[in-house]
This record gives sequence, structure tokens and C-alpha cells, in this order.
Amino acid sequence: MSKGSRRSESGAIARRLKEGRGQGSEKSYKPWLTVRDVPSRGLSVRIKGRKTGRVHHLLSQLELSYFLMLDDIRASCVMDIREQFPLTPIETTLEIADMLSIPHPKDPKTGEPIVMTTDFLVIVTSADGERRLARTLKPSADLGWSRLGHRYRTRNTSIAGGEFKKSSGLLGYRQSTSGCGTPNRTD
Repeated sequence: MSKGSRRSESGAIARRLKEGRGQGSEKSYKPWLTVRDVPSRGLSVRIKGRKTGRVHHLLSQLELSYFLMLDDIRASCVMDIREQFPLTPIETTLEIADMLSIPHPKDPKTGEPIVMTTDFLVIVTSADGERRLARTLKPSADLGWSRLGHRYRTRNTSIAGGEFKKSSGLLGYRQSTSGCGTPNRTD
């Protein structure tokens, strides 16, 4: 859905799946959400990645900073960067939210459940082989917000139950006086 337009969430899900969103890898990956799909409280940017050779859709200054770190040529263990990665099927996150007795995110206009995403799915190589790391980035000041905590618990449980076991993480950032973000691991 583009900014300002409203369709049913189920129609948007079907359209995104048909377009191949949230699918592919490296150069062929298409993010579930693009900068045109969501309103921004600040910076949203499209930037071509050196590692993937494709345009990445980043929805905040934090995402841009983290992406630049991942895309740095010296970060040789990073093999693929997938932003706005969907946690599908939606039935899984609905079940997890129910199991945790927390509300699942819904479209504010239609009330329909939405597909949850994680900010990044990063594919890295290590001595143990290939690993998939799901990362959610939020300002440290937002980490105490209960709705965000509910969403993170649902994402983390969804990821831990699937192929991303023991590799998920919420990264909070404090803004220093120099303007540089300091990552704080919160999982």
C-alpha cells in the first residue's frame, strides 16, 4: 500500500506475494515493504548496496547506519542483506501472539492483522557455516514502550521457532552527543 491509500490487508498481502516481495536473495531479493509503502517519522532512503548490487529500502536513520556497517567491504563475513524481511506465514505470528496473550499488530483503518517484518535478515558465514541473523533496530528510548515490547516478543518467538533459532536480536541505539549511535544488544 502506498502512503495515503488503503486496501484490505489480505489484498495487499496477495499483491506483495505476487510481486515476489520478501522473496529471493542477494540481487534478486525484494523487500516486503518499500519506502513508498510506509509513512516515515524521519529519514527513509533507497541506497544501492555494494554486496548485493541492488537498491535497499531503509526506513530510518538507524537502519541506514546499520546497513552501512553491514555493507562495508571489510565486513567480509556478511554474504547477504535482506531488509524489511517478512515473518510469514501470518498465521504463525497470529498464533504466537495468541499464545503469549499479546495483541497482534493490525491495520489501524481496517483492523485486519498485518504481516510483521524484521528490519534485517543478515546472512553471514562463520566457522560453523552459514548463519541467518534477524535484527530489529529501535531507538533505546522506545524499548520500554509496551506495544513495541509485544511486537518484539512476537517477532523473537516467531524467529526462534523457525530457521533463525538462536540468531535473533533487538538492537537499541543511544544517540551520543557526537551524533554517533552506540549499539546496545538487548536480547
